[in-house]
Amino acid sequence: MAEEENTEESKSSGAGKGMIIALIALVVILLLAVAGGAYFLYSQGLFSPKDGATTEEMTKKEEAGDSKETFKANVDDLVLNITNAKGKEKLMKLSFAVKSVEPTIEAIMEEYRAEVIDVVIAQISARSSEELLTVGGKALLKDELLEEINGVINEVTSNNEDIKANNIKKILFTTFVIK
Repeated sequence: MAEEENTEESKSSGAGKGMIIALIALVVILLLAVAGGAYFLYSQGLFSPKDGATTEEMTKKEEAGDSKETFKANVDDLVLNITNAKGKEKLMKLSFAVKSVEPTIEAIMEEYRAEVIDVVIAQISARSSEELLTVGGKALLKDELLEEINGVINEVTSNNEDIKANNIKKILFTTFVIK
């Protein structure tokens, strides 16, 4: 009879030890999951101020004047000829806005509209419709248009010391249709 009680006691204590080990493992796994999730959110910039910038970086930007007001100018309804990889012609309708730190950017863009459109035509003509339909192609076009349009604006305003060089900071496509 005593032997039966010892056997039952050892069986129940073995099950209890297994349950404790399982609970400890579960707690460890949960802690790792929470730590991993927190690291992911931190790396995505959710816990840091303003797009992952540290407080020191934000202070430096404010001191450097990077938090200036931006101004926009639009170039609307350009209809352009492009070709696909097989040489077949297509039409493209393009409108975009430029964001600048220069308050007079709208007047400058209007005055030198022909030069800006010439740059746009040259950049579009150098690409196929297949390239322009990809996300990477559009991003590359934006980068090159930004550089080229800044070059035009820098050239035509070089005698005006009040207008800073490379004042266009961003190009935003508002219409991008290829047919």
